[in-house]
Amino acid sequence: MATLATWFRRAEAGAEPRETGLGKNPYALRALPYEDLYFFRKSIDNSRLVRQHDPSEGSECWSTIGAVCVVTIIVITALAPSVAGLLAGYQIHELETEHARLLNEQRVLEAREAELLNPQRLERLAVDLKLQVPDRGQVVHLNQTSAGAVALNLEPRPAADKKEP
Repeated sequence: MATLATWFRRAEAGAEPRETGLGKNPYALRALPYEDLYFFRKSIDNSRLVRQHDPSEGSECWSTIGAVCVVTIIVITALAPSVAGLLAGYQIHELETEHARLLNEQRVLEAREAELLNPQRLERLAVDLKLQVPDRGQVVHLNQTSAGAVALNLEPRPAADKKEP
């Protein structure tokens, strides 16, 4: 195998000879450095070679594996808080988005409730359903007490039962 310059020179072998001086071709280039070097490939057969066992090789391998494991644990320990913070930030952002969505939904529901409980609408529905205002005699109040205690139907305590300090 030859260098690129000698390969091109071989192609020019059929052309007129090139002179290095100002002779025949004044535009010819002078020879390139190391143009005359040739590289040869020598095939080597190493199939009969046998590698000898190195007793320290096993301990070097295990110490390298141990060192890599220790470095990996240190890197994971160093990166774990920042990764946890990043994930917490994503979760906080997601919760803020959900909170905003729920507030918006609550506003819509409150507006819908106010629309449904509008007195003019209720009067219009009553007229459409042919509902009437009850007469005085039709209304019956249950569990009436003179003192106004309605919860759990208890009678009010007399003032004597109260202890004053």
